[in-house]
Amino acid sequence: MDAIQIYGGNRLKGQVRIQGSKNAVLPILAATLLINGTCKLENCPDISDVHHMLRLMESLCCVIEKKGHCLFINAKEVSGCDMPPDSVCVMRSSIMLLGALLARTGCVRMQYPGGCVIGRRPIDLHLSGLRKMGVRIEEREDGFFAETGNRKLCGIHHRFPFVSVGATENLVLAAALADGVTVLENAAKEPEITALCDFLVRAGADIEGIGTGRLVIRGVERLHEVTYRVPADRIVAGTYVAAALSCGGEICLTEAPCRQMDAVLCAASCMGAEICEEEDRLWIACRGKRRMLPVLRTDIYPGFPTDLQSAFLTAMSLAGEDSVTGVIEETIFEDRFRIVPELRKMGAKITCRDCRVFVTGVRYLEGTVLKAEELRGGAALVLAGAAAKGETIVYGRHYIERGYEDICQDLSALGVRCRKTD
Repeated sequence: MDAIQIYGGNRLKGQVRIQGSKNAVLPILAATLLINGTCKLENCPDISDVHHMLRLMESLCCVIEKKGHCLFINAKEVSGCDMPPDSVCVMRSSIMLLGALLARTGCVRMQYPGGCVIGRRPIDLHLSGLRKMGVRIEEREDGFFAETGNRKLCGIHHRFPFVSVGATENLVLAAALADGVTVLENAAKEPEITALCDFLVRAGADIEGIGTGRLVIRGVERLHEVTYRVPADRIVAGTYVAAALSCGGEICLTEAPCRQMDAVLCAASCMGAEICEEEDRLWIACRGKRRMLPVLRTDIYPGFPTDLQSAFLTAMSLAGEDSVTGVIEETIFEDRFRIVPELRKMGAKITCRDCRVFVTGVRYLEGTVLKAEELRGGAALVLAGAAAKGETIVYGRHYIERGYEDICQDLSALGVRCRKTD
């Protein structure tokens, strides 16, 4: 049935450990292709996006061993340039392999990457930057072929026309072994970019400006083997913050990346949550009525993450009195309000206008049958089921499993009655 069944209405109480970061591990996996040897990655999340990426890497002759949450990736014999269409089409992060493979093998043939349907996500910024580095790219209707012509990539001075996490990651990967110096202006500053650069520096790369919008990468001859621990997932942690807001109660999140969550924790505090941070532990208590956020606007880091907009939409649907209205403005992806019709089925009062939704709080939601169409929206529907009266069934569990190791196990540890149905 590919679904999650939830019996909602319980206040939350308990503790959950936050898994390794999906958005950090995928570009780091791509970075291991640059290393002629074996790398060890600790704290890797056991999610379907990682499984797809590993299958792609094995098709390129990587040797991969998995021991629990540790991965050993031997990229010594990396060869070939064709990537399996079935894995490329289901995950957008397959584009991360482009820059690394061009630096390592000099050619790539792949279909256009897939992933969640949340709006236009063109790869023009990736391709234009790589062309400046000397890559010849032949675009076709179903994909493209890229090659360096037996030449090394060359360093460039490049300014992104707008901030792009994926394009920044790809050019960082391409520049690590390039000839000369690459300067990237208006680069993304997300923690996942920092994690990628940190991994590369530990492997011998020369990168300045990490954590800023200006990265300077001096190409080196080779990178060496490294052991690296994948940081915790700020989006998963934020999802469970939104769960506490939606259901009420008191929870503790261990290994939470608190320093990366300022915008999320500020929003939760404004909605009435009591928050206590202690190193890598995060306590959230929601004892009274939830307050409506007047305005929530997504933005590039360090602003409020678009990946948590849906979860906070669920929480805001249950906030305030019937006459209180809040607004969510989506500035990153234009089609990220796909869960609105599903929340309306549950009794939520939400109206859409362009890239904004207007939310009027209700006292409760009613359980019903729902359908997830993408990763973060699917998780938000599970939160809605956890807060609702009665039974909720969310179909499309495979979307949620792209980014959450076991959302049912985590929510069960917090007191939610939920289970997978097959």
